[in-house]
Amino acid sequence: MGYISVAEFAEKYGVPQRTARNYCASGKIPGAFLTGKTWNIPENAGLPVKRGQSSGCTPLLHTLREQKEMRLGGGIYHRTQVDLAYNSNHIEGSRLTHEQTRHIFETNTIGIGNESVNVDDIMETVNHFRCLDMVIERATERVTDMFIKELHSVLKSGTSDSRRHWFAVGDYKKLPNEVGGMDTTPPEQVASEMRALLKEYNSIKTKDLDDILNMHYRFERIHPFQDGNGRVGRLLMFKECLANGIVPFIITDELKTYYYRGLQQWPGIRGYLRDTCLTAQDAYKAMLRKFRIPF
Repeated sequence: MGYISVAEFAEKYGVPQRTARNYCASGKIPGAFLTGKTWNIPENAGLPVKRGQSSGCTPLLHTLREQKEMRLGGGIYHRTQVDLAYNSNHIEGSRLTHEQTRHIFETNTIGIGNESVNVDDIMETVNHFRCLDMVIERATERVTDMFIKELHSVLKSGTSDSRRHWFAVGDYKKLPNEVGGMDTTPPEQVASEMRALLKEYNSIKTKDLDDILNMHYRFERIHPFQDGNGRVGRLLMFKECLANGIVPFIITDELKTYYYRGLQQWPGIRGYLRDTCLTAQDAYKAMLRKFRIPF
């Protein structure tokens, strides 16, 4: 098990360092211990749950966590991993098939045969599995700058992009970029705009689907990373649905055109993106009924 510092724990959960130290000193963080005057906190430790407060773990989140720990095949965790990785990567240009994605997840081998396959497609598929594990493990955590950068770092780890000196893996972009022919936030303004977005979003006590979609729209318009913004953004949406008791959804390749139109039209016509996501949500609900998971 790895350990993190009080400062890292405070940044991870968006709490003051003094509060984090008090949690350690009062025994509210299991496994935390002192080395001299320095607290060592288990890296998987969460915020203490207040008396009378729910942990926010829905039946779906509980099942995903349980099946993840068991590495159970053929259940909702297995299906979500394969479907989300395949569709989210395919939207961004991956040429791996759904069957190839499933094979990689199930066997940890490639099994492509004589077909020529882009190595980055394979790496980003494997990395996406790890990203979803992070989302499941830390679903109820507050969305922070650090968590978003961790997702990006994991997603792009070991890819050809990670070997380019100008490509900031796990950090915000250094070069201007655009999305759908539209300008995005200049690199020098990304950090401040992301802070403003997260501060506003985290201030909402009871988040609904529109709050999550609005956060997603603003994230994609900022386009904080050189590449990987769409996949990180969709992982964040999945996480926030789990965190707020909303049935999550997977944007399939078939819904891509409607999804992009919805993002472009969000400021004026919210119904386009909302309806697309509700259609995707209906498909996920059907999966939950199949696996007999209440929602």
